[in-house]
Amino acid sequence: MRIRREKEEVGMRISFIRHGATAGNLEHRYVGATEEDLTEEAAGELCAARGQYPLPDCVFSSPMKRCIQTAGLLFPELRPELCADLRECAFGEFEYKNYQELCGDRRYQAWIDSGGTLAFPGGESRDTFSDRCCAAFEACCQSVYEQRIKSAAFVVHGGTIMAILERFARPQRGYFDWQVANAHGYVCELLGDAWEGLSLRVISGLPFEAGNRME
Repeated sequence: MRIRREKEEVGMRISFIRHGATAGNLEHRYVGATEEDLTEEAAGELCAARGQYPLPDCVFSSPMKRCIQTAGLLFPELRPELCADLRECAFGEFEYKNYQELCGDRRYQAWIDSGGTLAFPGGESRDTFSDRCCAAFEACCQSVYEQRIKSAAFVVHGGTIMAILERFARPQRGYFDWQVANAHGYVCELLGDAWEGLSLRVISGLPFEAGNRME
């Protein structure tokens, strides 16, 4: 992992960035384990907006191609550290299907009726998924502390961001309250530590645009 450092001392900052759009995203599919490239349009938009994302000292990424590509376009001078447990939820038998293809499936209706908490058939439950993502995030934060790094970016999936912020953001909000569009996310201040318990104060939305400041 290559690290970029600034001379000035700043508070710990964590950026969460959802990867750019893929074909499956544009068709509103459940894209979990499916490997897809970013669309050409999404790649171009990320390059054009690069200056609207804070440059971190280090980058953590899901191992999925769409996240690695996004990290490379936004932070070409940094090599991301891949973390397998930051990958998207395992959607099981619903993988790469959308609402139109699932609307007649009783199992899908049961999942909707549960508020999205039931396990996907052959996949993960929200609790299992959230526990996995949050444990991975805590491990990454421990690495950041040990290396005395001042800022880090997490280039991951929408569900991963939702799971982490539902658990650690203060004041607390629900899982679906943290939904973000492709290539969007949040800048947070990291509070506490692995022994006291981590928490995150959300400072702004990403990319930096008018009206995205939250403090």
